[in-house]
Amino acid sequence: MNGDRPDAHELIALTLDPGSFVSWDGDAQQPAVTEEYARQLVEARERTGLSESVVTGAGTLNGHPVAVIVGEFGFLAGSIGTVAADRITAALRRATAERLPVLAAPVSGGTRMQEGTAAFTRMVDITAAVVDHKAAGLLYLVYQRHPTTGGVFASWGSLGHITVAQPGALIGFLGPKVYAALHGREFPPGVQSAENLLAHGLVDAVLEPRHLRPMIARVLSIVSASGSSTPVEAPSSAGDEPDAWDAVLISRRPGRPGVRTLLRIAATDVVPLSGTSEGETEKASTVSLARIGDHGVVVVGLDRHAQSFDGPLGPGALRQARRGMALAAELGLPLVTIIDTPGAALSREAEEGGLGGEIARCLAALITLPVPTVSVIMGQGTGGAALALLPADRVIAARHGWLAPLPPEGASVIRHGDIEHAAAMARAQGITAHQLHRQGLVDAVVDEQPSAELEPEQFCRRLGEQIREQITHARLADPSGRAARRARHAQPFRIDEEVDHARA
Repeated sequence: MNGDRPDAHELIALTLDPGSFVSWDGDAQQPAVTEEYARQLVEARERTGLSESVVTGAGTLNGHPVAVIVGEFGFLAGSIGTVAADRITAALRRATAERLPVLAAPVSGGTRMQEGTAAFTRMVDITAAVVDHKAAGLLYLVYQRHPTTGGVFASWGSLGHITVAQPGALIGFLGPKVYAALHGREFPPGVQSAENLLAHGLVDAVLEPRHLRPMIARVLSIVSASGSSTPVEAPSSAGDEPDAWDAVLISRRPGRPGVRTLLRIAATDVVPLSGTSEGETEKASTVSLARIGDHGVVVVGLDRHAQSFDGPLGPGALRQARRGMALAAELGLPLVTIIDTPGAALSREAEEGGLGGEIARCLAALITLPVPTVSVIMGQGTGGAALALLPADRVIAARHGWLAPLPPEGASVIRHGDIEHAAAMARAQGITAHQLHRQGLVDAVVDEQPSAELEPEQFCRRLGEQIREQITHARLADPSGRAARRARHAQPFRIDEEVDHARA
């Protein structure tokens, strides 16, 4: 066995529980073929011990049932002909009928040239079967191996809910040898590599074959976690109401924990994802699968530290967030959004990249999302970037969290022409967690004792307990009222009522 390049059965043995694999493959009935092609098939079978270029079947992984579709490069370069396509399609249909998650591990030079267009068009049938599998709310994982190219890459090899690639793998649509022959020059080096795809948000991770099993085990654990049906009240002690300007200043302290710290402390089985799957990745937002208590969830968060060091939040970060929203909907998992942002980028690039439209599309997606949702105002909640992740069935805020259309300094400039009135604007606009709670826009306020950066672990544990409780409440709520609840949480509130309360 080559540990870096395991064949189909070796990869299955590395990934599934020992002795659990059961093949779904029958005898391969080949179509009419040329004498030369018939000889190639015989040689491929003798060399690999397989009847075709894919192996399909089912087994268990840490006790979780899973179907597998694994390519074999030793069989005519892993190419997909009509028989192999039939085998893949049948496996996908069976997995859907038996409600099994699927791990697809292609390794292929693409469509089998000996069969021409007849084989090429079968990628449509395979894609349709993948689409139906995902539409049934079932998990589809892809492990792109070396190489994954051509029609295989451009169909069932690129449709994973989560896509992982093998280190150093050649992955791309047009093979470099074909490119060189057609264009008379070499394809730019490094473009079609697993590592480059990761950098551009096209795969979620690059993993050695031996590391595939633990990652998939975490994913299956998350997706299978159904959550409690009975709310367990989390400790609710919001503490004294802080001055609004003090809350703003405290929320900006550099040592304050963010979404990554929250996941590390309050969640388990965390599987971080990367990028939009469409050629973009931004550190300002994060998407992860995780378990919070006994709930499997998708977490979409705005990363306060990345926005400080890597630049402000741009439209790509919101497209990345929408990927997480879509993933939650497809897998039927609750969505948790974490708001913590000083505001979106103010730049030509952001405008030309469609920032305003991305905010609108995030709002539309959250209002209509068909799964339970919880929003967390963890720190700063500035402008449209914060609003984009706000609509939810239940909303939580940290004691020093706040939400405003602009930073107080910006509001001061609009009202007074300078930033000198920022503190007064913060106090007048009703932006604090306690004020939002009184207005019914926040369901629970989580205490900071006295502020989160001084007790990050304790604070994150309290916040995690409250998220767990609110997910259970959201799951028990009537689905028919979701849009109305989410619109209520996002609606503007009456400042005059807050002013009257302050005077009292």
